[in-house]
Amino acid sequence: MKEAKAQLKYARISPQKMRLVVDAVRGSSLAAARTQLFLLPKKGAPILAKLLDSAVSNAKNAGLQEAGLFIKTIFVDPGPMFKRSLPRAHGRATVLRKRTSHIRLILGEKE
Repeated sequence: MKEAKAQLKYARISPQKMRLVVDAVRGSSLAAARTQLFLLPKKGAPILAKLLDSAVSNAKNAGLQEAGLFIKTIFVDPGPMFKRSLPRAHGRATVLRKRTSHIRLILGEKE
């Protein structure tokens, strides 16, 4: 079974928010995933749509047919955090963690 891979590193969205979008399209066909991402009102939807287009391009270069592609594997890992401080009452400061995500996508071809 042939497959094509694409990955996005250091996406400026928290893994928890990105997993909501990823769970909606996991295991679906290419056409269904594109429709779902277009209609989903989440910040991660356009980010994942761009990654999906990149994976499709990689699949075409590998000699796979676009009509038979589906999302075989997709997962989100946490990336490094940017740490900022936020002033609080009585001269204190709290840490503001700006999270990043690493997204890996593998497309498979139906036989």
